[in-house]
Amino acid sequence: MEFPAVAISATVALFILFASTAVYSAQDFDIASQLRSKSSNTAGLCANVIEPSGFPCTEHTAQTKDGYVLGLQRVTSPSVTVQEGAPPVLLIHGLFMGGDAWFLDSPNQSLGFILANRGYDVWVGNVRGTHWSHGHVSLSEEDKDFWDWSWQELALYDLGEMIHYIYLTTNSKVLVVGHSQGTIMSLAALTQPDIAKMVKATALLCPISYLDHITAPFVLKLVKIRLDEIILELGIHELNFKSEWGTRIMDVLCDGHLDCADLLSSVTGKNCCFNSSRIDSYLEYEPHPSSSKNLHHLFQMIREGTFAMYDYGLWKNLMYYKQRKPPAFDVSSIPSSLPIWMGYGGNDALADVTDVQHTIKELVSKPELLYLENYGHIDFLLSTRGKEDVYDSMLAFFSSLAKSSSY
Repeated sequence: MEFPAVAISATVALFILFASTAVYSAQDFDIASQLRSKSSNTAGLCANVIEPSGFPCTEHTAQTKDGYVLGLQRVTSPSVTVQEGAPPVLLIHGLFMGGDAWFLDSPNQSLGFILANRGYDVWVGNVRGTHWSHGHVSLSEEDKDFWDWSWQELALYDLGEMIHYIYLTTNSKVLVVGHSQGTIMSLAALTQPDIAKMVKATALLCPISYLDHITAPFVLKLVKIRLDEIILELGIHELNFKSEWGTRIMDVLCDGHLDCADLLSSVTGKNCCFNSSRIDSYLEYEPHPSSSKNLHHLFQMIREGTFAMYDYGLWKNLMYYKQRKPPAFDVSSIPSSLPIWMGYGGNDALADVTDVQHTIKELVSKPELLYLENYGHIDFLLSTRGKEDVYDSMLAFFSSLAKSSSY
């Protein structure tokens, strides 16, 4: 049995898949590594990313029911006062990203800065395991149990607790904005009445709840060979692509073995407006760690075509859920009174149009939609035209809420 070869193949393929959301070449990754070595390992997101751009920022922490300590940042504008009575806005990042994802470009292009400059009370969420969160009350990141979670826990525990913390701190319902995995979390969390009652509205960039129509060739190859199951069998619990082995793998793969310049498109779809010249800056903090179980859960969704809780297999499902199959998240249970805005693209290979429409049909309410035919998955976060193409529509949606009812 050639077990070591299988292990090597698994780790190589994993790194290609998700580091490629930002990496074009080994040289880019080396530049990023040098930049990271210059940054502080102890200072938080405020000191490292937000305050250097001149925006006031304070660090907060929220503890989940299962003991994870999450980092939250509160951001305001240096020149614009928060609108009196304006609802707080919580930004929830995607897979292998952290709260810095909302501040990767200039203040005129990054959604976090744009919202602050429009007078919003901006809060930045960071899920468990990412660099800007703070571990666990009893578990070390070296413990396999620390990584025993998927987006299910991120939705019901992490997002739920962040919303609760902000709700109590501001005495106001929260506007929730998510991108990619942040939308899976949002949709799942909003099916829970105790969470939904604290949310004023939600805006979803590249909304995902169903994944069975994704067209990303590289992802589909990994799903077919059941890579997620292989890495769990190998005892790999943490997926951290900033390790030394990750850099070495990219050196080998991009040195004549793969066309790394085209790898991003094979994972996310063709991005029309992504600024590749800033790749070294994007990689200073990305990618963040996640869990192998989380990847497995996402691949389950692709295979089964369901928006459901984690599938442990027959016997464990009976133990955990008291039924043979994991319970589905019922999107139709999201309150019809909760306003929803969605932005999605025709070139998105992950949030496929067919799957987005599936989600829309299941919602009781009719969401406000923005469809951009030439946009890919990354464009909705890092497009050079993001403000004009995407964020102005979202801000108009938020403004309409203020006009239809008092803050």
